[in-house]
Amino acid sequence: MAVPLSILDLAHIGPDETAKDSFDASVTLAQRAEKWGYRRIWYAEHHNMKSIASSATSVLIGHVAAHTDTIRLGAGGIMLPNHAPLTIAEQFGTLESLHPGRIDLGLGRAPGSDQKTMQALRRDPSSADSFPQDVLELQGYLGETSRIPGIAAVPGTGTNVPLYILGSSLFGAKLAAMLGLPYAFASHFAPNALHDAVSIYRREFTPSAQLAEPYVIAGVNVIAAETTEQAQEEFLQSKRARVSLLLGRGRTFTDDEADMLLDSPAGQQVLQMAKYSAIGTPTEVRAYLDEFTEFAQADELITVSTGTNREAWLRTFELVAGVSDLVPA
Repeated sequence: MAVPLSILDLAHIGPDETAKDSFDASVTLAQRAEKWGYRRIWYAEHHNMKSIASSATSVLIGHVAAHTDTIRLGAGGIMLPNHAPLTIAEQFGTLESLHPGRIDLGLGRAPGSDQKTMQALRRDPSSADSFPQDVLELQGYLGETSRIPGIAAVPGTGTNVPLYILGSSLFGAKLAAMLGLPYAFASHFAPNALHDAVSIYRREFTPSAQLAEPYVIAGVNVIAAETTEQAQEEFLQSKRARVSLLLGRGRTFTDDEADMLLDSPAGQQVLQMAKYSAIGTPTEVRAYLDEFTEFAQADELITVSTGTNREAWLRTFELVAGVSDLVPA
């Protein structure tokens, strides 16, 4: 690959799994990805979702970090309006102190949940409005000078944990450019604004102490298998699982029901989320990723395996690494 490859681990809990099973799988993936040469693994903050185990994101990062040696680990991302900036600075300052040089902090302003869950989190509906100011406050805590006199993050101060702005719209692109921070676009599930957002970010970027030149990470779905047919079948299963998750309201559909829904207008919207997906043999996936890198003007790709079973999930990352000339850290 012309650019580094990374992984977004959704900490999926399968139909017959527990959260502990998911955590064990995340450790296994991270240990193997470290040997295969992936640059980083990120975990996303989601709440009240029965199929995702990464709600306590910083705790999961710490657990995986304790079982690996070199691979970078981080949040992709922390939904900052859910938290006080000081709390996040202390959490990630602790992680950086325990695992120096290996921790990333990606920041988003979405709730990572629905309206009812937002209330359970004690989140004010208007809290997203202060996201830019909260990012600056957090940055101050992790640097040498707090923006709040008399308040310091311990641990945190002076750790300079690198910040990344996450987004799926033009807002995040403009903010990342203004603050001189790396920008990660969620094109693996929100593809529509990718081109415009990246163009704006690169055009408006202002250098900062953290970053001299713009840096774009783009998300892309990946399923690799020994044959194209195997990969396409796994992709079909992943689409069926996604339509059940997003449209089932707690119900799991049969394959026939899921296929009928996928043909409906609502199902087509679900399919649109997976617009950027590399599906096929390792060679076919490699060719797609090369083309996508150029299209997205990306400096790094963060891959998401949508395989519906653990074997296919792990095998995808192994096969992609095998044709991507990755170099372990």
